Amino acid sequence: MIRYPLAPLAILGAIIALGITPVSAQSSCGPREHLVKLLSDQYKEDPIGIGLAQPGQVLEVFASSNGSWTMVMTRPDGKACLIAAGHNWEMVTKIKGSPI
Repeated sequence: MIRYPLAPLAILGAIIALGITPVSAQSSCGPREHLVKLLSDQYKEDPIGIGLAQPGQVLEVFASSNGSWTMVMTRPDGKACLIAAGHNWEMVTKIKGSPI
């Protein structure tokens, strides 16, 4: 498998270039639609999971077929923050009746 150790930094750079506000080295925020478009267009990442976090917040996981992944938290006002990114994502399927 090809590894992209600098992919999270590239995502952060592209997010800053789009005018999404950097919050910390691990987090960048801006309008959700801009972040989703960036992940799709430049990294071929699509949503693979979604869940409710704190009241009104939605956590999404985006991943690509090459293994890159990004976690995004969206607030009720539509502002989304990149909270983690990496590589070598793998989907795990639990077999019914197995202990793990």
